[in-house]
Amino acid sequence: MPNAAPAGAAVAAPAQDPLAGAVPLESAEELREIMGTPWPLVIEKVHDRLTEADLDLLARAPFCAVSTSDADGNCDTSPRGGEPGFTRVLDERTLAMPDLPGNRRGDSFHNILSNPHVGLLFLIPGVMTVLRINGRARILTDAPFFDAMAVKGRRPQLALVVEIDEIYLHCPASLKRSGLWAPDTWEGASRGGAGTA
Repeated sequence: MPNAAPAGAAVAAPAQDPLAGAVPLESAEELREIMGTPWPLVIEKVHDRLTEADLDLLARAPFCAVSTSDADGNCDTSPRGGEPGFTRVLDERTLAMPDLPGNRRGDSFHNILSNPHVGLLFLIPGVMTVLRINGRARILTDAPFFDAMAVKGRRPQLALVVEIDEIYLHCPASLKRSGLWAPDTWEGASRGGAGTA
């Protein structure tokens, strides 16, 4: 006879499959049928060299999400931030991002050592344009431009250098839907403390 649960102990309900009844997408053709064909303007917006508009956004961006994956495809996205313009433009197809003090995990760097492909997403508070850059990254331990990336007199020990493959300016739809830059949607706004922690 199986042991009875102690008196007063909660008995776990049988686990249920949270995806029971779900219908998976099976092919790129099915995806295209559901989503439709991209507008020509959307395709034409993709470019591989920084434009004046891109440079302006980079000069104003204090935040970037860096997405990487290891050789087995395990993914990571890490936030990076600094003073506006913390990402340095080396030329029209090359960016450098200093490694500023953080948690020392180095997840992005470990991934890049085995898989150089990266995705960058730059955001500017209050600005509806999102700058997306995809490319291939290297990690440098020194370069002449490290001096120019010093923060409060502290020179970075490492820098992420990205050779650009693709640049794309996202439309503002997701930011509008989320209300990300609308103060009345921020945590604490309903209590009269918009933006406070």
